[in-house]
Amino acid sequence: MVRIASKGFLTSSLTAIWLLTAAVYAASAEAKAVNVFACEPEWGSLAETIGGDAVKVFTATSARQDPHYIQARPSLLAKVRKADLVFCTGAELEVGWLPLLLRKAKASVQPGQIGYLMAADQISDKLEVPVALDRSMGDVHSAGNPHVHLNPYHVLTIAEALTQRLTSISPAQQSRFAASLSEFQAQWQTAITAWEQQAQALQGRSVMVYHKNFSYLLDWLEITLLADLEPLPGIPPTSKHLSELLLKHKQSPANALLYAPYQSEDPVEWFVAKTGITAIKMPYTVGGSEQASDLFSLYQQHIDLLLAASKE
Repeated sequence: MVRIASKGFLTSSLTAIWLLTAAVYAASAEAKAVNVFACEPEWGSLAETIGGDAVKVFTATSARQDPHYIQARPSLLAKVRKADLVFCTGAELEVGWLPLLLRKAKASVQPGQIGYLMAADQISDKLEVPVALDRSMGDVHSAGNPHVHLNPYHVLTIAEALTQRLTSISPAQQSRFAASLSEFQAQWQTAITAWEQQAQALQGRSVMVYHKNFSYLLDWLEITLLADLEPLPGIPPTSKHLSELLLKHKQSPANALLYAPYQSEDPVEWFVAKTGITAIKMPYTVGGSEQASDLFSLYQQHIDLLLAASKE
C-alpha cells in the first residue's frame, strides 16, 4: 500500500529544501571574491593587503614598464571584462590605454560607477598642478603629478577609499575589510614613524631625477629636486639638455641621480661618467627590485638606498 504524504508534510519539506538552497546561495555569495583589476603594482599590492582572500587581484603592469605607455592588449581586455573593481592611479597616467579597455568592460566599472576607483582622485594636495596647459610643455598632467603612491600619508587615504569601495561591492565582507584596514593603518603608521626617524639625515640634500616620478617621495623627505634629465616631461633626454645639466651640476652639485627600472640607463650612465654623481636605481613600485616585494619593503628600500648614497 502506497502512503501519500500529507499536504503539511510536503509543505514543510519544500520549505526546508528552499531554506537549505537559500543558505547555500548566501554562503556562495559571501565567499565570492571581488575581482580587482589593478593598473599598477602598488595598487595591486594594496588591494591584496586590504582584501586578503576576499579579493582576486590582477595587476596589469609591472615595475619594468612605464605606466604611461602600455598597449591595450587582448589579454588585458579579457581581464578587465571580469573586473568588479578597476583600481588605478588616474590623473591621466593611464590615459593612453585604460579608456580603450573600459570600452569593452561592464557598466559597473565605468567612470563614476562603484567599480571605478582612481587613487589620485582621493588626494586633494597633488603636486605640480599646472596653472595653464600647452603642448609645448611636454607630457604634463592637467590634474597634477599622478605618482601619488610615493607619499605614505597618501597611501593611508587611498587605503580608506579602497576599503569603502570593496565594502560597497561586497557588503558581506564588511567586517573582514574593516579589520584588514585597521591592522594596516596601525602597521603603516608605525612604519612611517620609523622611516621618518631614519630619513632625518636626508633632509636638505639635493638630487636630480630622470623624470618627476619621485616628486612625492622627495617632498615627504624634504629633499630638494634640482633638475630632470628629461628636457620636458615625457621627452627623452637630449644631448643639448644634458650638456646644460653638466654646467648646472658644476654650479650646484646634486648628491644623487634617481631613476626607475623602466627608464633608459644610457643617459644616466653618460651623466655619471661626466660628473661622478651617484646614480640610484630606485624600485619606484612594488616589484622594482627583489627586496621591494610589497609596499612596506618598497618604502624601506627607498630609504635605505638614499641613506647609503648619502654616505658615499
